[in-house]
Amino acid sequence: MHRYLAKRLLLLIPTLFLVTVFVFSMVRLIPGDVVQMMLEQYQYAKDVAELRHKLGLDQPIYLQYVTWIGKLLQGDFGVSLWTKRTAVEELATRFPVTLELSFLSILFSLLISLPTGVVAAVRQDTFLDYLCRSLTIVALSIPGFWLATLMLVFPSYWFHWAPAIGDFTPFRADPLGHLAQFILPGIALGLSQSGVIMRMTRSMMLEVLRQDFIRTAWAKGLPAQLVICKHTLKNAMIPIIDVIGIQMPFYFGGSIIMEHIFGLPGMGSFAFEVISRRDYPMIQAVTLFVALLIVLTNLLIDVSYGYLDPRIRHQ
Repeated sequence: MHRYLAKRLLLLIPTLFLVTVFVFSMVRLIPGDVVQMMLEQYQYAKDVAELRHKLGLDQPIYLQYVTWIGKLLQGDFGVSLWTKRTAVEELATRFPVTLELSFLSILFSLLISLPTGVVAAVRQDTFLDYLCRSLTIVALSIPGFWLATLMLVFPSYWFHWAPAIGDFTPFRADPLGHLAQFILPGIALGLSQSGVIMRMTRSMMLEVLRQDFIRTAWAKGLPAQLVICKHTLKNAMIPIIDVIGIQMPFYFGGSIIMEHIFGLPGMGSFAFEVISRRDYPMIQAVTLFVALLIVLTNLLIDVSYGYLDPRIRHQ
């Protein structure tokens, strides 16, 4: 296990290097000039040349990249061109919000998809199976932002009630009120991603149910709950967890829209703000941080295989 972790951690170095090159290049390809925007809105300097020199944007691209990498290796993710706040300060404030929304979204996805997939597999080719598969198609077809919009419009139209948008409540001030702010966006994001997990759950459950050891468990007279939950579902969980890992970019990407719609001050809404302002250091910091989270999440998922199935041994 230790050798496997060491190998995977070493593989993170070229992966993150390619991510830095991609992030640095794509940020520079965003239409618009941040220098022009800053001069039009605020008088940061006398002219364009002076401001470019202050921001270090007058240097060649490769020198800007080397300077950025050198600061990253020292733990400096950059400073905002507009607010002069460090990226570490912004991420430390906004990451817990995005993490909480992503966790609740995954939780809602599992609460919806796992029972639905298990019922569809156990009751194969029955009315319940067709109903669950139809709900899966609906979940795959409905865009998350459209569902989130309906969650805001219908309650206000039918019940004259709408969630407080833009008025974020910290957990320490009101724990229940804080959690209530994440229910609707968590359901909207979780439901839109639950269809894939449900289809994988049903497929893997059907495959495991046909195995000889499951027939032996039924023949021994074990309770149905024990056979389905402990023996069948546990052996079907590895591909399901793999799908969850593949969907992690969609959870983080979907949080951008959900946080913007529901007014949550997370990394998603922050990314939307810095992209609109062409704040290069902040865009690079947010994108690199999300990429690092996704890579580490996939690593944790790969490591978990050995705990879910003792037959798997990492070399």
